[in-house]
Amino acid sequence: MEDMSKLQDELDALNAKITKQGAEVRQMKKDGAAAEKIGEAVNALQALKLEAGTLTEKLKGDEPDFNRKAFDDLIIRKMFVVPSFEIHGGVKGLFDLGPPACGLKAAMIDLWRKHFVLTENMLEMECTCLTPEVVLKTSGHVDRFTDLMVKDPATGECFRADKLLEDAIDDLIEKNPTMPTEEKEDHLRTQRQADAFSPGELDTLLTKYGCKGPSGEAYSPSFPFNLMFKTSIGPEGTSVGFLRPETAQGLFVNFRRLLDANAGKMPFAAAQIGNGFRNEIAPRSGLLRVREFCMGEIEHFVDPNDKSHANFPTVADKVLVLFGRDDQLGSGKTKKISIGEAVKSGLVNNETLGYFMARTQLYMEKIGMNPECLRFRQHLATEMAHYAADCWDLEIKSSYGWVECVGHADRACYDLEVHSKATNTPMVATVKFDKPQEMEVAKLKFDRKALGMVFKKDARTVSAALEALAESWKDFEPIATALEASGKTTVDGFEITKEMVSWEKTMKKVHEAKFTPSVVEPSFGMGRILYSLLEHSFYQRDMDEQRNVMKFNPQVAPQKCAVLPISSNPECNAAVDEIAAELMQSDLATRVDKSTAALGRRYARSDEVGVPFAVTVDFETLTDGTVTIRERDSMVQVRVPKKEVCNVVFDIVHQRTTWEQVTKNYPVVQVDEGDGTPAEKGADARAKTVVEANSRGRFSRPAPKK
Repeated sequence: MEDMSKLQDELDALNAKITKQGAEVRQMKKDGAAAEKIGEAVNALQALKLEAGTLTEKLKGDEPDFNRKAFDDLIIRKMFVVPSFEIHGGVKGLFDLGPPACGLKAAMIDLWRKHFVLTENMLEMECTCLTPEVVLKTSGHVDRFTDLMVKDPATGECFRADKLLEDAIDDLIEKNPTMPTEEKEDHLRTQRQADAFSPGELDTLLTKYGCKGPSGEAYSPSFPFNLMFKTSIGPEGTSVGFLRPETAQGLFVNFRRLLDANAGKMPFAAAQIGNGFRNEIAPRSGLLRVREFCMGEIEHFVDPNDKSHANFPTVADKVLVLFGRDDQLGSGKTKKISIGEAVKSGLVNNETLGYFMARTQLYMEKIGMNPECLRFRQHLATEMAHYAADCWDLEIKSSYGWVECVGHADRACYDLEVHSKATNTPMVATVKFDKPQEMEVAKLKFDRKALGMVFKKDARTVSAALEALAESWKDFEPIATALEASGKTTVDGFEITKEMVSWEKTMKKVHEAKFTPSVVEPSFGMGRILYSLLEHSFYQRDMDEQRNVMKFNPQVAPQKCAVLPISSNPECNAAVDEIAAELMQSDLATRVDKSTAALGRRYARSDEVGVPFAVTVDFETLTDGTVTIRERDSMVQVRVPKKEVCNVVFDIVHQRTTWEQVTKNYPVVQVDEGDGTPAEKGADARAKTVVEANSRGRFSRPAPKK
C-alpha cells in the first residue's frame, strides 16, 4: 500500500509537469514561436506523457478494467443508443437515443429544471436553433469555430489537413521499421506540430509526404473550415444563418425583455435547455464528441461590483474536490475543501460562481453520479478568455479519462457589451440607493452643428453614447484623456474630435446608478452527462452466469417498476394489469413482462435497462392479496399487500422513504433467482407449496411492521 501511495505521488507530480509544459506549448503557438522551439517543447511534453503512462499502468495493478465490450453490447442491444441511419451506412457523429435513453434523458432534464429553474425561480426560455450570421459574428463564433481543411479535387470530399499529415507520418514510420532513430524523431517532431502550421506550411508538408486524396489526385490548398452548420434563411437564399453552436446567445440578446419580465430586479437568472450543433470533422469517443448535442445553460446576471449570492450560506459547507491552477502546475494533487472556504480564500472568485459549483455537485449526486469520480478543474491562464474573471469545469471520470461536462464561467460583462455595441442598444440594469449618493460625473456640452455635419442621422446615437459614459467620471475619463492627448478618440465605432464636445468634471447627487451586468454561466453538456451516467451505472453481477446491470437512481430510471406474473394463469395476469395501471396513473413508468421466460430471466431483463423495482404476482397473491417487491441491486424482496405497492414505489422514487426503511416495515422473503435452472424450478415449487400450505392453514403472512 505504501509503494502504491508513493507511485501515486510520483504520478501526481508528473501530471503537474505535463500541465505546465502543455500550457507553455499553447503559449508558444499563440505567440508564433519558431517551429524548432515548439518542436522541442512538444518533444519534452511527449516524454512526460510517456513516463506518466508507464506509471499509470503500474498503478492499475490487479484492478478490473471497465468492460467496454460488454457495456457497448448492452447499450446497442437494449437500444439505449444506436447509430443514426444505420441501415444506410450511418453518419459519423450522429446517434439516435432509443426508448431507455429517452426516458433517462427526460428524467435528467426534469430533475435539472426542478433543481435549478424552479428552485432558483429562473426565467426559462426556448429560443430558435436558427441564428443569423450577424449575431454569431458579434459573439465571435464565426471567427473562432474554424479548422484547416483540404479537398479531393476529383470527388470534392473534405478532410482535416492536420489529421492527414499525422496519419501520413504514422504510415511512413510503420512501413519503414528500420528507419534511423534521428530521422524518425524528425518526422515525429513534424507530426506533433501538425495543428500549429499555417495553411502554406501544411500544404508544403502534405506534398512532401505524398498525401493524396482517395481519387489519387493531390489535395487542394488548405482553407479555413467553419465548424458551425451554415444555412440560408428565407427562399431568396441571401440571408446567411447557422444552426446555433450554443444556446446562450438567445438569452443574451433578450436581456432587456428578461429584465422587464423580472420587474427590473437584479440579480436574476435565465435558463434554456435545447440542442446545439457543431460540424465536427473527426467525431470520436462515442457520445462525448458528436455533431448534435443537448445543452442546459444558465445565465445569472449580477452587479459586477457585488457578486454575492443570497443563498450561498445554504451551500457554504458543501465539500468539493477542487483542482486549482496552482495545484495543476505544482503538486498535481486535488484538494477537498468546502466551497465556503474556497471562496473566502480567493481560490474561487466569488460567491455566485461558488454557489453554482456546489449546486451542480448536488445535482450530479441526485441523478446518481459517483461522487468519487467528480472534480472541478480551474482553467489555466492560457485557457482563459481575456474577458473571463474565473472558470471551473466539472469533470467526470469515465473510461475515456476525465471529461469536461459542465463549465462554470464568470464571463464578466463581455457578452452584453459586445451585443450592445453592435446594435447600439443599451444592455444595462439599475441599482437604487437607499440614500442619495454624491458621484463624480462629466457635464457635457455638444457642438450640435459639428456633430450633425459629420455624423448626420447618427448624431443622436453618438451624443447618447457619450452621455451614457458621462454618468460616471470613471467611465468618461479615458475619453477625456484621449481627446486631450490627441484631439480625437473612438466611441462605439464613431471617431469623436475635441471640437465636437467639451466637458467638466463635477459632482452630482444620484438616487440610482446604471451598470452593464456581469454574467456567471453554468453550461451543462447533457449528452456527456448522460453518457457518463450510463458508464457509472453499469456493473456486472456474477450468478450462474455474468449478468449486466444498470443501477440507475430511482429518480431518473427510465422505468420505475416492472410487474411480472409467475404464471400465465388468467387470474395472475389480471392482477398484473391492475397493479400496472395503478402505477402508471401515478406517473410511474412501468414495464410489464408476461413472457413465458423463467422469472429469473425476466428479472435480468429488467436489470439490464435499470428498472429499480420488480413486483411479482405469484400464487400467494391469489389467496391473500400480497405480492413481492424486489430491489434491483440487493435482490432483496419484501412481501407487501397489493393495494400498498403503488404508495411504496412512489415514496421511494420521490425520496419520501428509502428501501432500507421498507425492509423494516414489511417482511423480507428469500427467493433464489435463476433462469430456468433447477434453482428457478425450486422457486416455482416453493411458491406452489406456499399456496397449498395456506389452503391447509399452516402458514400465515406476518402483519406489516409498524
